[in-house]
Amino acid sequence: MRILVTDGMDKTAMALLREDGHEVVEQFYEPDQLGEALRDFDVAVVRSKTKVRAAQIDAAKGSRLKLVIRGGVGVDNIDVAYAEANGIAVKNTPRASSESVAELAMAHMFSCARYISLSGYSMRQGKWEKKAYGKGIELSGKTLGILGFGRIGQKLCQMARAMGMEVIASDIYHVPGIEEKLGMTYVDEDTLFARADFLSLHTPAVDGKPLINAATIAKMKDGAVLINTSRGNNVDEAALLDALNSGKLRAAGLDVYAQEPPQNEALYTHPAVSCTPHIGAATVEAQKRIGLEIVDIIRAMA
Repeated sequence: MRILVTDGMDKTAMALLREDGHEVVEQFYEPDQLGEALRDFDVAVVRSKTKVRAAQIDAAKGSRLKLVIRGGVGVDNIDVAYAEANGIAVKNTPRASSESVAELAMAHMFSCARYISLSGYSMRQGKWEKKAYGKGIELSGKTLGILGFGRIGQKLCQMARAMGMEVIASDIYHVPGIEEKLGMTYVDEDTLFARADFLSLHTPAVDGKPLINAATIAKMKDGAVLINTSRGNNVDEAALLDALNSGKLRAAGLDVYAQEPPQNEALYTHPAVSCTPHIGAATVEAQKRIGLEIVDIIRAMA
C-alpha cells in the first residue's frame, strides 16, 4: 500500500512499514491541496496539525483511500462520520499516549502549586524573588477533580493518589469496580466543581458552549486550579482570564488552546498560567507506542 504521513511519525514504525513492503511518503499538504493528494494513497496518517474535513473527503472519495489514522487520542480534526459515510475508515491510537499526557497534567499541577514556571522565568531574568513565590501549596491532602475518566484520567488518578490526594471524577460512563481498584469516587459535575482544589479536564472536544465557562467557574472553589491537557475549545478563555484576574482561580495549567498557535496573549502570558505548546503526547516513549499502534492497525487491514 501507499501510506501518507503528514505530521511526522516514529522512524522505527516507518521502517517496519517499509519492511512490510509498503511505500511510506512523508509530506505535509495545505488544506486546499490535501484532498487531491489523498487520492493517491491507501492510508493517511495524521496528527493534530492536519485537518481532514468534508472538503478534503469530497476531493478524496471514490479513490484508493481506505483509511485515515489519527496518531493520538482525539479525532476532532477529522470529520469521522462523513468520512465513514463515504467509505473511508477512521482509526486512532487511544492507548499510546495516556501516560505522557497524565504526567504533563501532573507537572502543570506542581507548576501551579509552587510557581515553578514563573519563578524559573524570573531567575532567568537575573532576579531572586524568594519572598514573592513563598506562598506555594502542597498537593498532598488536596482534592483532585477529574472531568472525563478514561485512560488518561485513570492514569492521572493513580499518580495523584500516590501523592496523597483525594480523587473524585465525573464521567457519563462509570467503569465497573474501578472506584475500589483506584481508590477514587464518582460524583456528579456540580459536586466535582464544588469540591475540587485542582480540576483536570480529560474529555473529548465538545460542540456548543465550552465545558468550562463563567457559569461552571462560579461553581468552583475560590482559589481552585484548572488544568487543561484535553482540547482548547473545552475552556472559555475569556471566562478563564476573568477568573484569574479576579482571583477566583489561583492558577491554570494549559497545554491546549482555542486557537493554535494561541492568539490570546493576555492568557498565555498571564503570571498565574503555566503553559506548554500542546506537548501532551510529545515524549520519546509515547511516540514509539503511537508508531507501533499505527503499524498494528495497518497490518490488520493489509
